[in-house]
Amino acid sequence: MNLRSKLSNAWAAALAAGVWWGADAAWALGQAGARIWLPEGVSSVAPTIDRLFYIILWITGAVFIAVEATLLVFLVRYRQRPGRRATYTHGSSLVETIWTVIPALILVWLAFYNQRIWAQVRGTPPPADLEIEITGEQFAWNIRYTGSDGLLNTADDITTINQLHLPVQQTVLIRLKSKDVIHSFFVPQFRFKQDAVPGITGRVWVQPVKEGQLEIACAELCGLGHYRMRGFLTLESSEAFQAWLATMAAEQAL
Repeated sequence: MNLRSKLSNAWAAALAAGVWWGADAAWALGQAGARIWLPEGVSSVAPTIDRLFYIILWITGAVFIAVEATLLVFLVRYRQRPGRRATYTHGSSLVETIWTVIPALILVWLAFYNQRIWAQVRGTPPPADLEIEITGEQFAWNIRYTGSDGLLNTADDITTINQLHLPVQQTVLIRLKSKDVIHSFFVPQFRFKQDAVPGITGRVWVQPVKEGQLEIACAELCGLGHYRMRGFLTLESSEAFQAWLATMAAEQAL
């Protein structure tokens, strides 16, 4: 193996190690509470999605730096100089093979890794502790909880507008609908964005892991009042959630 081959292999190994270490470090900092790029994740799947994001970010970042550094080296080394004529060279078949095979392997690995995460996040949902219905309309979120009969769309349902309460550490199954145009239910802290399409009932799930106050955005341009279509999300303990639900049921029974 000649010197050029050894340097190419060493560069490829160093790049792969740097990408993996960087993704792990960024993900660990995010877990520790440091905000590097994304808002705080408060759902059970947020760490998994964040890890994939940081792996892709470090891969593309490392490739960008390597390409731009090589470009600068070539601009300086092969610049026009008096008395020097340009010469034709075919290049290196080995280098061309390396820069073709390595990206192909990375993309294949990312495809399988992404598919595994997609199956976890958007595959068959786990057994639900709570089932609710959210219907988007211009320009509000209509939220429906089951009443004492445990069924949706019955007379004792509990309804709110733009006020969503969810218990932490419980799996919530959401039926997502639209009354008029396409809306998009977006909670960045959940790593969750799902279109609400007229005539289609989407089924998505989330498991909050931390109490707090968040906002719900519509991430789809849905009309002139799109800018004011936002809701308010309260993540609370199971006891607090049941107390709020009982209060709402009593108020709507009057």
